[in-house]
Amino acid sequence: MQSQDPSRRRFLMLVAGAAAALPLGYSSLPAQAAAGLTHLAPDDPSAKSLGYTESAGKVDPAKEAVFKKGSKCQDCALYQSAQAQSGYAPCAAFPGKSVNANGWCRAYAPRPA
Repeated sequence: MQSQDPSRRRFLMLVAGAAAALPLGYSSLPAQAAAGLTHLAPDDPSAKSLGYTESAGKVDPAKEAVFKKGSKCQDCALYQSAQAQSGYAPCAAFPGKSVNANGWCRAYAPRPA
């Protein structure tokens, strides 16, 4: 049996925690309230901790081992696409902030088909 490396274990824990918080997040907010959220800045401490970028096309796969080409926020299970406004929507990984649909971070979890 193989053991998981610490970075993968941390990533899985972040995804599980964010997924658990999803029902508590913004699913009940009307779109008008979501429009008032502040856009997450890449220099925000929480954004830095998860490697958030507003453009998934700028992610260097050599530096971000969990990045898969073509991954972006709008395809993530944590991205609240029903509340998207002008290319930004709330994200369960960053409570109180909205993220760019074309962005990416290490909490990325593919949306179930």
